[in-house]
Amino acid sequence: MILAARSGDHGPSIYVYLEDRGLHDISRGICPAALFGEYMTAHFARPTRSESVDYYFTYIDQVPDGDIVATLDRQPGEARAVFEGIDEERSLHRYAPGKWTIRELLSHVNDTERIFALRALWFARSLGAPLPGFEQDEAIATAGADARSWQSHMEEFTAIRAATVALFRNLPDDAWARQGVASGNTFSVNALAWITAGHVAHHLKLLRDRY
Repeated sequence: MILAARSGDHGPSIYVYLEDRGLHDISRGICPAALFGEYMTAHFARPTRSESVDYYFTYIDQVPDGDIVATLDRQPGEARAVFEGIDEERSLHRYAPGKWTIRELLSHVNDTERIFALRALWFARSLGAPLPGFEQDEAIATAGADARSWQSHMEEFTAIRAATVALFRNLPDDAWARQGVASGNTFSVNALAWITAGHVAHHLKLLRDRY
């Protein structure tokens, strides 16, 4: 396999040449299994419906095709562009009575990413026992999110994501297909990586649209 890049009128293009499949433009990060077969790494495999229950495809479907580890690695840049436009006072805003403040929303994102990463680690290491569910409203009720600065939530997000990326980046290829049960549902390690990115994408959209 040979990779090459060139500049064009519409930005750089990236090509891959496979001896038995010819030259293909993968500039948009699309790497379908049908095309690349054995050349495709686990990082490029979009989850199938056998890897998670339907609910979580609400998140998976918000993630673009491509290397999911690369997506996880660059997503904090997009998130910071949103977060840094919110000051400390604004971060206490809620868009309707009974809804979370912005600080609570990011606290939830951080908690949930830790849960997804724990599940991925548990299943990747074949630890076997089913994991319990995660009640998000109970977690927020005891998190004390509004008593902390907005800056501290942003810093925590960055630190958690760095750990998440390190986890997925260093998994053996065969770990990505391993599965386990959490909250009574079956997940693959691969699906959890995509769910993690999609969950953040989902909440960034909420911040833009409702807050």
